[in-house]
Amino acid sequence: MAQSTQYGPEAVFDNLIGGTRVGSEDRCLNRNPSNPADVLGRYARADAATVTEAIRAAGDAAPAWADFGAQQRFAILDRAGSLIAERADELGDLLAREEGKQLAEAKGEVLRAAQIFKFFAGETIRNTGEIVDSVRPGLIAEMTHEPIGVVGIITPWNFPIAIPAWKIAPALAFGNTVVFKPAELVPASAYALTDILTEAGLPEGVFNLVMGPGSVVGDALTTSAKVDALTFTGSVHVGRSVIASAAANQIRVQCEMGGKNPLVVLGDADLEAAADAAINGAFFSTGQRCTASSHLIVTADVHDEFVALLKDKMAGLSVGDARADGVDIGPVVSQTQLDQDLAYIDKARAEGGEITGGTLVESTTGGYFLAPALVTGTKPGDTINVDEVFGPVASVIEVADYDEALAVANDTEFGLSAGIFTTSLKYSAHFKRYAESGMVMVNAPTAGVDYHVSFGGRKGSSYGPREQARAAREFYTVHKTTYTNAG
Repeated sequence: MAQSTQYGPEAVFDNLIGGTRVGSEDRCLNRNPSNPADVLGRYARADAATVTEAIRAAGDAAPAWADFGAQQRFAILDRAGSLIAERADELGDLLAREEGKQLAEAKGEVLRAAQIFKFFAGETIRNTGEIVDSVRPGLIAEMTHEPIGVVGIITPWNFPIAIPAWKIAPALAFGNTVVFKPAELVPASAYALTDILTEAGLPEGVFNLVMGPGSVVGDALTTSAKVDALTFTGSVHVGRSVIASAAANQIRVQCEMGGKNPLVVLGDADLEAAADAAINGAFFSTGQRCTASSHLIVTADVHDEFVALLKDKMAGLSVGDARADGVDIGPVVSQTQLDQDLAYIDKARAEGGEITGGTLVESTTGGYFLAPALVTGTKPGDTINVDEVFGPVASVIEVADYDEALAVANDTEFGLSAGIFTTSLKYSAHFKRYAESGMVMVNAPTAGVDYHVSFGGRKGSSYGPREQARAAREFYTVHKTTYTNAG
């Protein structure tokens, strides 16, 4: 089936398997959350047999790609990064239209994807090993890193090009082949990235795209014994099932499963800066980030002043069409997600929280617009402070002092990102050491990390090796030790 070059209700987009476009009778309509009547196209839905064929194609392509020269892999990934950057305006607009991220943020995400591909292009020629003298005379020991094989990649809807990039780029850089399943809400960005990788020169079968629901495509991918490694970002519930499936087949697995990220504000903090960071971390990207500042822990001496600052800044935020001028916050990604956000706001109110904002924003397009919500007067055990809401909703917990703030910050099953605002070297140093999170921010938003540093959490947030940067090699390669008897 010929592929569409324009987006619209009649445009059709197929899976890519072994270099061949593969369609389906059943298709998913991709809708714009700012205007659900705006359909970007009809995207193929793979069945289990199609996924099996994609895994076979990746397996067939794996030996040749593993033997591909490092310079050749460098050139392809570097070219992909350049193509993404060249198309940043187009891809940013597509991402904003598809996922609802405000346009400047959407373009920023696209440029981040370009940087990631460029970084991992360099990693292809930095895959160093180690040579040591053996303790046994005459022997030389070498420790090297080799491709693991076929990598299954499952990504979420909230970062539809950046998260795929930081999984796909290292997988390819270290000589693995890929079967990629994007979230069904955001197939257009995944499809565009697939086109770019093809244009960059990837051999057939090295990269395979299978779109469709997780209950079909995801299950077929995670239960296959022909996949050598699985990397997943998404909900805790699904992540745990991926881990269990991988364990049953003795497959390497890496999962990122969300967060309930605290931002601590102490009495000596720059409150203006802290409030700006809280607004950024809690509400930008419509709060749909696993690193969002979802609960704000504030000492009693500045609690009222800080909350007043937050409310004042919230009043100045504009909510609307993600691609419109002057909009700060776009729509929630779907009606289902919007209903979930509203249910958590209602639950917080029922448990005694005071709600500022959190109301539906009317529009002529019927978009899923929600005013940011701030929940004050909460207790640490309230549902709003325990569950990951994944929307533009933040709660405030008042505490007596730093010691109580740290205890409350650590009292969660998650451990992805944590932040503190303070001018005290003593408290900042202590928090960096004792915050039970994989990432800690001092006087900065909890959301946002560089592309050349590792990403991951502790406790229920993450499972397996870290993502991104040099740490990615630990997941995408296998260690080999060899001995040579020179005598």
